[in-house]
Amino acid sequence: MMGVRIPPGLPLFLYSYIIMDIEKIKGIVKVTIEKIRQFLREVKTELKKVSWPQRKETVASTSIVLVIVIIIAIFLGLVDLGLSKIIRVILS
Repeated sequence: MMGVRIPPGLPLFLYSYIIMDIEKIKGIVKVTIEKIRQFLREVKTELKKVSWPQRKETVASTSIVLVIVIIIAIFLGLVDLGLSKIIRVILS
């Protein structure tokens, strides 16, 4: 008959190592959280220094980008159409 083997308990000296490791981990977590908080404070400070563009500048820049994207899309579409016709002629 097969039974379940119960492993022996940990020796007492290992429990102290485990507790020390838990305390060490808690310390690391505290330091990490404090570093993250400091980073976010610095980010907030830097964002206050940024000179953000006015609405008019943003609209103008966005419009230019959209026009250029449309022009390039049309150009690439025409090139693709032309090359596919050339390949069709060569293969037929």
